[in-house]
Amino acid sequence: MGKSTLLKILAGALAPDNGDITRGRNLSLSYLTQGGGLESGRSIWDEMLTVYNPLINMEKELRAMEQKMSKMSSDEQAGRQLLEDYDNSYALFKSSGGFEYETNIRMVLSGLKFTENDLYTQIDTLSGGQKTRLALARCLLGKPDLLLLDEPTNYLDMDNLDWLEQYLQSYHGAVLVVSHDRYFLDTIVKTIYELTPTGLTRYTGNYSSYIQQKAVLLEKQLKDYNKQQAEINRHEDFIRRNIAAKDTTKRAQSRLKALEKIERLGHPDREKRVSLTFDINRPSGIEALHLENLCIGYTGLPLANIPNLQISRGERVALIGPNGIGKSTLLKTIAGLIPPLAGRVKPGSHVQLGYYDQEQRNLNESKQVLHELWDQFPHLDEVDIRTVLGRFLFSGEEVKKIVADLSGGEKSRLVLAELMLRKANLLILDEPTNHLDLPSKEALEEALGNYPGTILFVSHDRYFINKVATRVVELTANGITSYLGNYDYYFSKKANREQPNKPTIAGSKTGSIEKKNYLKMKEEERRKRMRSRRVEELEQTIAKLEAEVSRLEKELFLPEVYQDYLVCRNRQSELEKTHSKLNEYMEKWLALVED
Repeated sequence: MGKSTLLKILAGALAPDNGDITRGRNLSLSYLTQGGGLESGRSIWDEMLTVYNPLINMEKELRAMEQKMSKMSSDEQAGRQLLEDYDNSYALFKSSGGFEYETNIRMVLSGLKFTENDLYTQIDTLSGGQKTRLALARCLLGKPDLLLLDEPTNYLDMDNLDWLEQYLQSYHGAVLVVSHDRYFLDTIVKTIYELTPTGLTRYTGNYSSYIQQKAVLLEKQLKDYNKQQAEINRHEDFIRRNIAAKDTTKRAQSRLKALEKIERLGHPDREKRVSLTFDINRPSGIEALHLENLCIGYTGLPLANIPNLQISRGERVALIGPNGIGKSTLLKTIAGLIPPLAGRVKPGSHVQLGYYDQEQRNLNESKQVLHELWDQFPHLDEVDIRTVLGRFLFSGEEVKKIVADLSGGEKSRLVLAELMLRKANLLILDEPTNHLDLPSKEALEEALGNYPGTILFVSHDRYFINKVATRVVELTANGITSYLGNYDYYFSKKANREQPNKPTIAGSKTGSIEKKNYLKMKEEERRKRMRSRRVEELEQTIAKLEAEVSRLEKELFLPEVYQDYLVCRNRQSELEKTHSKLNEYMEKWLALVED
């Protein structure tokens, strides 16, 4: 539809075919391209530091001034000027984030799942997904007035997504994002622009609000269209009956001219979407599935242990966990595609299992769409098969397409058509929303909501999990944890469990180079000029504040701080307040020195 092209034009990477773009004066922006990874020969740390080159240069200037102050002559006028210049530069360095930029780098990289051990890894040795996450990190660290993000949630797991949403919710600049992650849009956006061939339509609110408003708007447009069509038909009927009559021809001609001036409304076509319903041949027993002391994986490579998991008839269970933990392997084990390393998979009585493979390896790439489905269900007539394919948006000659030539979305729809016809009472679904467009996702959610059987599924689509799941099971290296509810319930419960276990902040390391040099300068000046009791009192207060600043700065480097976005922000706020007090007392101290 041109969403990515529009972002490129706004970023200045492409020129518009016509029209103008007006940007604010001195507008700074960062642009993340879809799937665009960061290419660099530097290490991760060195590349992130380039974002702060102006601050790093200011820091070098401060160091040079401190060297001069340590060798300051007896020329008091020149000394005072140097102190004033240093104080101004120091204040600007501090207000620009000079004492936080290294912590900011660590915080953002940690939020995007880069560890301390990764910091000096060469970027050109990383995977495409890691490079994309680094490109996102670089955009965020720049803190521009405007962030242009094209599908920023690609290559992010659920923990990354939660962190990114918190970060963007508190971002002080503007954010323009293209995304198909509905949960992400629900969480962060306040305005949605829908791009269609006729232009942009603005909706106020998040994604869920947009869906409701769009439905109301569509109904209104359809009503207006039908009303206008009825009016046009009435005029045309009058013209047909009266254009040839001598006494009414002038009236008919007037009607014809008026009709020609009417700006005709286009038909508000609804988006094409699959027509999907899941049914069952017969219900299963009350216990649909039981996993007992199950170990999954491959020979020599066990992935996870599930001591016990029971799924009852009618449950819709979402299986979540970090990438590589073995979620898809577990589904394949349950489906009988790979054997368990230990333990048992016990289906309930009368269970008929239907499996959706995210990699769609059960499709025969050489067949036509029609025969791929018909060969699975040869007892059905061709008309019935064509009718089902039509419900999945394969119409006319499209049913003769070769499976290998289908897009990812078309293959997904074909697999769902097969699954629908099986009428299984236990559905095992591995990332069923991958490759589906939004209308197809909504149709699938509605169909699963009305499904009378049992569902166990893996998905990274949190909106889908919220719509479908009645229980969330988290798979970790230590086993499984069950949460009776949807994704929002799981997220809130997990947050409550982890909060008391967050480590407290204690202790501090040696002061930073900036503080050491500043303290040295202060001590030298004190020995030369300050002897009164008032000066000593001020020095004691300043020393306490500097120690507090030093402690707070070192705490920002602790993993338990920079890995928790909210804690890190609180520490930075406290640091700013302490810096403000320190500057206030320093001004009093400098005034006494000049006296």
